[in-house]
Amino acid sequence: MILSLFRKDPAKEAALALFAEAAGQARAPAFYADLGVADDVEGRFELLTLHVYLILRRLKGQGDEAARVAQKLFDATFASFDDALRELGVGDLAVGRRIRKMAEAFYGRIGAYEAALAADAAPAALVDAVARNVYGDPEAAGAPALAAYVRQAAAMIDAHPVSRLIAGVARFPEAPCAGPGSAVPGSAAPAEAAS
Repeated sequence: MILSLFRKDPAKEAALALFAEAAGQARAPAFYADLGVADDVEGRFELLTLHVYLILRRLKGQGDEAARVAQKLFDATFASFDDALRELGVGDLAVGRRIRKMAEAFYGRIGAYEAALAADAAPAALVDAVARNVYGDPEAAGAPALAAYVRQAAAMIDAHPVSRLIAGVARFPEAPCAGPGSAVPGSAAPAEAAS
């Protein structure tokens, strides 16, 4: 009986590995330096949400084991948000309110991306969704390149066998850049160019 307390939960282990992959990809410097995503709490939230969503999207409707991994991935994502808020000095009483707002934002993003990636969606729908959510600017210069990346990433994740995701393995395409050595107009210049 006591040994059951120390057994690893395969769904949780897989979810933590998937979360690590999504979080690592969301921190890729090209999103910030080349595509002009704000390198702040909000920008990082948006990119993490986007990458976690792509995995959750693939796991949806794929059986009980996939549902368990998806729930554990969701839990790991919000545990990371909770940890980040506490590291930023948000008090215990305020963390719950902030997490609720983040959950509302998360579900809102999922709805927007689901609609934009639907087979019958207008081609510009994903650009609009990315511009509105990630950039907060309908005219964001980096939105078309980021939307193209999202389509490529969705196709790549969709091509993963579900068994691979359930085992905690996911791979994203290389983070996009605006062009060789160039930054999106209005974005921060890459570190090499700034010196």
